[in-house]
Amino acid sequence: MAIDIFEGMFEYEGMTSAAAVLDGSPTRATVDELQARIRSMQATTLDTRTIPTHPAIARLLPGGGLKEGATYSVENSAVLLMALLAGPSAAGSWCGVIGVPEFGVEAAEHFGIDLGRLVLVPHPGEQWLDVTAAIADVLGVVVTRPPKRASDSSVARLSARLRQRGATLIVLGPWPQSEAMLSLSDSHWSGIGQGSGHLSARQATVTVTSRMGRPRSARLWLPDPHEQFREVGRFAQPEAGSPHEASSLPEPANLHEPAYLHEPAYLHEAAYLHEAAG
Repeated sequence: MAIDIFEGMFEYEGMTSAAAVLDGSPTRATVDELQARIRSMQATTLDTRTIPTHPAIARLLPGGGLKEGATYSVENSAVLLMALLAGPSAAGSWCGVIGVPEFGVEAAEHFGIDLGRLVLVPHPGEQWLDVTAAIADVLGVVVTRPPKRASDSSVARLSARLRQRGATLIVLGPWPQSEAMLSLSDSHWSGIGQGSGHLSARQATVTVTSRMGRPRSARLWLPDPHEQFREVGRFAQPEAGSPHEASSLPEPANLHEPAYLHEPAYLHEAAYLHEAAG
């Protein structure tokens, strides 16, 4: 039947009646479904919109910001994750964090994440992938940390769901089909003297590696001494009501703390976030 239809399409008289023949064929529903899926995929590719992203990170990302329906991988850094969430949250997006029980809400609020639009699922268990998909149905930005590798079919289904819903997924750790991977290197903290003081600021190199194009890197404050994210050398803009003027935010001279340079970076982050929450 299908062969007869396609052969008829190449006959002069059959060219105008091919659609009518398909209308009466059981294959018409299949063709319509495929066309709808193709249109959906094309719309996602051509009309993908970016969501508000912190300017210090946005310029490193493909397309100049986080995209609706896309997935991003983040090296295990809570501060970098909060920097990514701060932009969408401040713009009104609902955010969800799944499988990250140590995510500090006090520190998150400190960095501009609206707790009134934040959903936490600390222990999703074995159903983490189903929970992630369900949260992506209703929230704009979803963070998840997979406890194990997901199958290729599961990744494909979740990616399709994200595109349909226009949700953005941020994965802590590697993830296939991610739009880009964000990582930290050459991290230096300041604030600790000779065995005393508090962690007050950090400079780090943020590198974004995308599927297309060369890696992009920038030296950022994560955060600066005034608890803001910005590029090194660029003065922060004080918030409304802040006593700090932009011209009064000099770059601290003492950035290298020998006692801390030999410890894992995540220990520094944990200590800083604990202090920020206090």
